[in-house]
Amino acid sequence: MLLALSAILVAADRSEDRVEAVTVFRATFNDLSLPLLEVAAQPLRGLYNVGPWWRRQMELASEIRELRQEMSELRAWRDVALNYSEQMRRQQELLNLDPPMPRQRITAWAVTETGGPFVRTRLVGVGTEHGVAPGYPALNIYGVVGRTIDVGARSSRILLLTDLNSRVSVMADRSNARAMLVGDNTDFPRLDYLGRAPDLREGDRIVTSGDDNILPRGLPIGEAVLDRRGAWRVVLYSSATPIDLIWIWPFTPVAAPVEDIPALTIDGQPEEIEGQGVPAPAVSSAAQPSVENGEGQ
Repeated sequence: MLLALSAILVAADRSEDRVEAVTVFRATFNDLSLPLLEVAAQPLRGLYNVGPWWRRQMELASEIRELRQEMSELRAWRDVALNYSEQMRRQQELLNLDPPMPRQRITAWAVTETGGPFVRTRLVGVGTEHGVAPGYPALNIYGVVGRTIDVGARSSRILLLTDLNSRVSVMADRSNARAMLVGDNTDFPRLDYLGRAPDLREGDRIVTSGDDNILPRGLPIGEAVLDRRGAWRVVLYSSATPIDLIWIWPFTPVAAPVEDIPALTIDGQPEEIEGQGVPAPAVSSAAQPSVENGEGQ
């Protein structure tokens, strides 16, 4: 009887043979039984959620313990940083150093450039109207991203450190070992011109040296690592997160001094231009035209 009833229900459930009275009865039955089923399912859901809830509580307790430990370590490092900051301030006073005051950084959002003369660049929505100039370093919250190369009125192009055309003078923070950070269109730019026996170790912090007068000294770059071929490369700090928010720091390169060479007059003494204190250009006696009978020879 049950098999026969099941066959009848299956046959009646087909869309072309479906009876309208059965469809109405089924919909009414579902509407009436749904609240009862919801009430009956609440205790079962509670039992099913007991295990995940306690598991999540244990995970939260473990995370809280780790965060408290990290917070205590950060407090210790904060004290060390404050101590070093005070020592540096006193040393600057003793040495009569006048460090340059940092300028206001320029914040911008970066977008990926799909085409252009370079392989790895970013476009930002700030330009000369916002105080950006070519050569300014660009950083994210972790380290140097690159530097500005093409600057327009309202947009700029940033050449990334990983681009094939990028060259930046860097050094190891521990040993001051100098090198050139050369991009090769990979995520790990290489270190060239290290010398025969460089004082470099894996994990050394690499920063800008400022020797090239392109980027200021001390900007964080990454950590030194050895690849499979034994060549030194750098794991960039800026690659820890996607390059979205970028800070552009104004930087003015050091200008070369201009040496004023005093010019000699006919008598061998420097002659100054009136009111300016600048030596007048020398004119030798051989270069002066001789005058004889009112005619120059």
